[in-house]
Amino acid sequence: MNDLEKLFYRSSDRWSTKWEHYFEIYDRHFSKYRSTDVHILEFGIYQGGSLQVWKNYFGDRCHIYGVDINPACKNLEEDQVKIFIGDQQDRNFLQSLKKEIPRVDILIDDGGHKMEQQITTFEEMYAQIDEEGIYMCEDLHTSYWPRFGGGMNKPITFINYSKKLIDKLNSFHLDEGSTSASTKEFCKTTHSLHFYDSILVIEKRPRSKPKEVEAGTFNEKFPDHHIPDDSKKTFWTRVKKFIKRFLSYLD
Repeated sequence: MNDLEKLFYRSSDRWSTKWEHYFEIYDRHFSKYRSTDVHILEFGIYQGGSLQVWKNYFGDRCHIYGVDINPACKNLEEDQVKIFIGDQQDRNFLQSLKKEIPRVDILIDDGGHKMEQQITTFEEMYAQIDEEGIYMCEDLHTSYWPRFGGGMNKPITFINYSKKLIDKLNSFHLDEGSTSASTKEFCKTTHSLHFYDSILVIEKRPRSKPKEVEAGTFNEKFPDHHIPDDSKKTFWTRVKKFIKRFLSYLD
């Protein structure tokens, strides 16, 4: 049991719920921020238990911002914790939120878990994350649950949306003219994607185009292994089929 999991069970009287395997993921990606001037933004705070966990885990220098659609959550404000009331699916609200928060090192989307909510929040807030910050979206199993707008192999789910981010991450290897401005920006600002059961963690870091490097002495006499050219095989297969078809017409 890591420190974060211990704090979860003892740090607050306020109710909170987490999947047990999340604590290892949190600690793996968040531990470097402990005892630093870290700014955390969490969507979906309900009764405020998680806010207490973050406050005790990150320490006295952290700044925590919570977002919830329930006006009663405003009463959860305290030292180091500021609450905003609004709908994470409302782009106007999210744009105003960005003006209120000076910076975000860690964003945790534990909000409504519906597909449009998760996608909208990512599209509006990802650029707001510090250049070496973390974007986390959790409870992604709702991408498979119809009542949240999900479903197995349904095209518009956050799981399928985030799968396309893999292509964006690798877009340095695509033709320059085939990538959009948003794809290029994501590629240049994103270091890695980490998929876990029900969680996606995106680590940001400025990147330049990868370059191949060499070491050692190249041996020109080293025997090559020639791989058969399948294209030639395919060509002659087509020729044979054409001749066979032509002969059938003559008959």
